[in-house]
Amino acid sequence: MPQPEPVVQLVRSGFVEGHHRGSVVALAPDGSVDWSVGDVTGAVLPRSSNKPIQALAMVRHGLELPDDLLALVCASHSGEPMHLDGVRRLLADAGLDESALQTPPDWPLEDAEKEALLRTGGDRSPLAMNCSGKHAGMLATCVLRGWDTTTYLRPDHPLQVAIAETFAELTGEPVAHVAIDGCGAPLLGTSLVGLARAFRALAVATDGPEAKIADAIRRHPEMVSGTRRDERTLLTAIPGAIGKAGAEGVYAVALPDGRSFALKIDDGAARARPVVMAEALRRSGVLDEAGVDAEAVRSTGRVEILGGGWVVGELRACF
Repeated sequence: MPQPEPVVQLVRSGFVEGHHRGSVVALAPDGSVDWSVGDVTGAVLPRSSNKPIQALAMVRHGLELPDDLLALVCASHSGEPMHLDGVRRLLADAGLDESALQTPPDWPLEDAEKEALLRTGGDRSPLAMNCSGKHAGMLATCVLRGWDTTTYLRPDHPLQVAIAETFAELTGEPVAHVAIDGCGAPLLGTSLVGLARAFRALAVATDGPEAKIADAIRRHPEMVSGTRRDERTLLTAIPGAIGKAGAEGVYAVALPDGRSFALKIDDGAARARPVVMAEALRRSGVLDEAGVDAEAVRSTGRVEILGGGWVVGELRACF
């Protein structure tokens, strides 16, 4: 089986100090593999990149939400007030409150929001945990279907069974592995090809639950991540794009014409993830297309290396 390959160089003062290895796949509009680097057929754990697929299962089982809240169900949110208020709204509409969440107490994902919370004497909470939107969506679906809300994270719970079925359908592969994600929910494994295929299915949909998920992400990218995140910048820069990053260096992006991209940084380095995606989009010609803010896309892949407080280098794609 192919192994992850060097995809990013760490360049300091003109010297290549190290590398991040990884794998990336690009699908053509028809869903075939256009090009790839490294291992794109072996199983990975997509982490939060799975969230739009999980949300699709919820919508298929009757969850109806306004676009901003549906985007929040797909989110690894920054913990900004709009995110926390959205989770509270979602729970309240289902007749629940924050006590129903089984997300582990955590700080907001965004440093600025964490610091603001600390200044007011706040503490970790299940609400602030970046997956609380997904969990609120799961709980709301359970209430709608009459399923138990205290065991909603068990792999054999009807909700999780439904998510696994949807996941296998969209990826076009049997579930490769079932793990436990950082938020406590079941985490389903697939290949990078399978992950790209699933995002393609959402991006090309023109009606039905798949289109609802894609439209929510397109209309509210700030709810899927945050107002200051690279994911929001990228989705805003490419008309019709959808995407979702995940922990341990995973990222998936799909375009409405069927082109789709998925990557995994082998050492899990978050800093390398946007560098590789920006280069993948450039390599496939996306940055040269009408309507695309090419400089904004490039900016997401620009990671500076500092020395003494000055910029002395950068992370540089090398595939």
